[in-house]
Amino acid sequence: MRAPVYAALFVWLLNDAAAHQFTEEEMAAVRQRIKSMFYHAYNSYLDNAFPYDELRPLTCDGQDTWGSFSLTLIDALDTLLVLGNHTEFQRVASLLQDTVDFDIDVNASVFETNIRVVGGLLSAHLLAGRAGMELEPGWPCSGPLLRMAEDAARKLLPAFQTATGMPYGTVNLLHGVSPTETPVTCTAGVGTFILEFATLSRLTGDETFENVARRALRALWKTRSDIGLVGNHIDILSKKWVAQDAGIGAGVDSYFEYLVKGSIMLQDEELLHMFLEYDRAIQNYTRFDDWYLWVQMHKGTVSMPVFQSLEAFWPGLQSLLGNLDSAVRTFQNYYSVWRQFGGLPEFYSIPQGYTVDKREGYPLRPELIESAMYLFRATGDHTYLQLGLDALESIERIAKTPCGYATVKDLRDHQLDNRMESFFLAETIKYLYLLFDPAHFLHGGGTEGDGSWEEGGEGGQCILGAGGFIFNTEAHPLDPAALYCCSRHARDRQELRDILLSLSQPAEEKTKPPAQQTDGPPASQSESIALKPGERKTPPLLSCPVQPFSARLSILGQVFTDTT
Repeated sequence: MRAPVYAALFVWLLNDAAAHQFTEEEMAAVRQRIKSMFYHAYNSYLDNAFPYDELRPLTCDGQDTWGSFSLTLIDALDTLLVLGNHTEFQRVASLLQDTVDFDIDVNASVFETNIRVVGGLLSAHLLAGRAGMELEPGWPCSGPLLRMAEDAARKLLPAFQTATGMPYGTVNLLHGVSPTETPVTCTAGVGTFILEFATLSRLTGDETFENVARRALRALWKTRSDIGLVGNHIDILSKKWVAQDAGIGAGVDSYFEYLVKGSIMLQDEELLHMFLEYDRAIQNYTRFDDWYLWVQMHKGTVSMPVFQSLEAFWPGLQSLLGNLDSAVRTFQNYYSVWRQFGGLPEFYSIPQGYTVDKREGYPLRPELIESAMYLFRATGDHTYLQLGLDALESIERIAKTPCGYATVKDLRDHQLDNRMESFFLAETIKYLYLLFDPAHFLHGGGTEGDGSWEEGGEGGQCILGAGGFIFNTEAHPLDPAALYCCSRHARDRQELRDILLSLSQPAEEKTKPPAQQTDGPPASQSESIALKPGERKTPPLLSCPVQPFSARLSILGQVFTDTT
């Protein structure tokens, strides 16, 4: 289904890009250009748009978009640390604590608030020590940014109070779910919570968040078709599929992403099993000549032969699983589209080799750059650095304005739209920078900040920041070691309470046989490491709070060892 001209373009592209090997000095120079890009956009937001959610770069003012809580500042906070600006990180973290209030009468997207606000605050909390902030005793199991993240997440919990466990798409932060709220939401809006909510539960000891995220995942899993696919939009009350197009792009993408990343971060075989079953169906029914099309979820017949820009995350995700050959070939297809237009249009017709009507825009999305970062980490091929440099120059040439960087309304003639999405600072610039900084601490290197690891937990007994950071779908890095650090202390405290309680019981009560537990999972079900009420488990083999293994597993494409 691919035109011959694109095959020739692939060959030209790879030959052209592979001709240059970047030196350390050249990579450092590119990093400086990326920093300049960030500060041009960031300072424009502060000067013209704060405290609104987003900057309008053509009129140099601001607007509220997702909830009226200075969204760009929350989304960009951890990027400040990634770029090495500890002073501004500290200032903004304090500013957010003083100015952001989630007790407001605003209808907010449950999905967007989770990935941008809850994810951004959790990431900033886990990076606060590296940024030189004063930490509370017991950090990372406590802290002001963690409390803000928990407060924001609690505002989302009413959306999950449904008979199926699948959440509504919108919630009022003050009043909960409106009685007139539609029950139809996208697949990603049901299945993109496990990273943030499990992190919250493990850090705070409140299992509510992880439990509702898992319940939603399991409910969605049960709705897949006979051929193993899920659609695009579902009625969360009736469990009926409203939009039955199956693919890996808009409306579905981060659901698959969170199954893979959740399985790595939580060492959870149930999530991995779910993804592998989906992947088998995806490869069988939607993959054509290293493109992924949209098909009817029950029949597998092609419904939309298009490539969507949000699909560009897929090669990076495949690299985490070790499917490098497939990932590289698909990435080449996607990058040929970038070279054709200087960006990725939202929809691209594969048979016609051109944009789809009314879907010609490019809102400076990060997904192709994200995949380039993962593939460079996996292969060391400097081709991806050249592609990153091309992306940097395209954005500078097409989207830069005196007040920031603007969404490209139409890639055919490079018309601009008056919006700069917060993900431009949170994701696009962050992934660009990390692509050109292979020794960064987020990659497991030790050249940034005050070392490659730090102490945490009660009495400083945990090792944090040793590698294996997991990026949520908004590029907010989460440290798996922190989860095990806090959950280990919670288990230790519970065991101590159990011992003290048993010592205080009368002797005759101690001799009674323990009651049979009947609420555990059936033997045939894949076990999760999540502790359920009343359940006692020994820690899994890889639950050590020192986490360099995750970095190696991510790079080598392994999720579990043979002995797990």
